[in-house]
Amino acid sequence: MTTPAPGAPHPVKLGPFDAEFLADLPYDPSVLFFDELLEADAARSLVRCRMPTDRPMPLVDAQRAHPVLHPRHVAGGIMVHATGMLGFVHAYHLLGLRHREGWIGYGTNIHRVVFRKLVQPGAPIEATCVATRARLGVKRHMIRYEFEFRHEGSVCYEGDQTAVWMRAQDVPAMDSRTELEENERSLA
Repeated sequence: MTTPAPGAPHPVKLGPFDAEFLADLPYDPSVLFFDELLEADAARSLVRCRMPTDRPMPLVDAQRAHPVLHPRHVAGGIMVHATGMLGFVHAYHLLGLRHREGWIGYGTNIHRVVFRKLVQPGAPIEATCVATRARLGVKRHMIRYEFEFRHEGSVCYEGDQTAVWMRAQDVPAMDSRTELEENERSLA
């Protein structure tokens, strides 16, 4: 099944991520943490992905697990990183941004994050990202996202976060923090 996306060069193909997408990631695919695109809806500015939890993960593998005192779980740091990767899925599939063309995104603010339940490895997480506000420019985009991760039918993570996407070749190496903060405030 495909869903057309304005600005994207091709219709969005749902299912496992293809080699072209994986080659464009700014990280090694081993830390994408998602294995397939379940939904892409340009009209709602929404992407939803499947995140297996039964595979090796950094931090999770290093836990000194105890069944009562510290059960093995998907670490909060992995979930926060996964939001950045989900933002990349959104930018790639719905906005048509390509890392190979110089586009890169960075989280600027975590406005609110709530970890609703401890996720023990096993069943996959379904992770949803919705762009709730956006200032899209020629060289830079400021986007505010809402994230909801569900595990075994229950919400396990909620986030309200902002990211900046920019064409690296068009932006000075280091923007002033003041400029980024002004752009961020405009999304509040």
